[in-house]
Amino acid sequence: MSTPLPPFPKRQEPSDEPVLTELTAPGDAPQLRADAARNRARLLEAAARLVEEHGVANVTMEAVAAAASVGKGTVFRRFGDRTGLLMALLDHTEQRFQADFISGPPPLGPGASPAERLHAFGCRALRQTSERLDLYLAAEPDASRRFNSAPYRVHLMHVCMLLRQVRPVTDIELVAQTLMGYLEPALIHHLTRQRDMPLERLESGWHDLVDRSIRPPSA
Repeated sequence: MSTPLPPFPKRQEPSDEPVLTELTAPGDAPQLRADAARNRARLLEAAARLVEEHGVANVTMEAVAAAASVGKGTVFRRFGDRTGLLMALLDHTEQRFQADFISGPPPLGPGASPAERLHAFGCRALRQTSERLDLYLAAEPDASRRFNSAPYRVHLMHVCMLLRQVRPVTDIELVAQTLMGYLEPALIHHLTRQRDMPLERLESGWHDLVDRSIRPPSA
């Protein structure tokens, strides 16, 4: 079961690493009975198949229920709403990303300098979001939940930790929020699809933003 996260990351000590968490409700899936777990897996398989065959825009609770041969109420009880269903589809991707930046090999994981890890974190996030952009956009929580979601808070804590190790004398949380804003799916969509910017340009921009953010203030 995932350990509950603290509400804000700004008091986190430099040695702390954010805990691995899930996109969906913490601890939900591990507590399911075997038959319920199988039903959940079947629903997610049906949803993934619909995304692959018809695109994420055509994935509805009704369509998933029909594809999995269950009642619509079953899908709502398991995932709450369409956003919850789509977030669950991203669980594996998010879990793998978190595992890599928490305990994976450098430069993303421990073993590299904090600055190198920060550079690697953003590039991985950009590539990952770009690869599944439609799904990330569709799974975006509404404004009241977006910045309180478990994965966002884990990412923010991680960025705060690295910033504090590089440059402790600054408003860590505000700088981290600025960096996180660069990785928003809506911005990536605008820059790559509406402005036709190559992903390499976004990665270069991330490196520049990180360098400016960690640069010591002028004497």
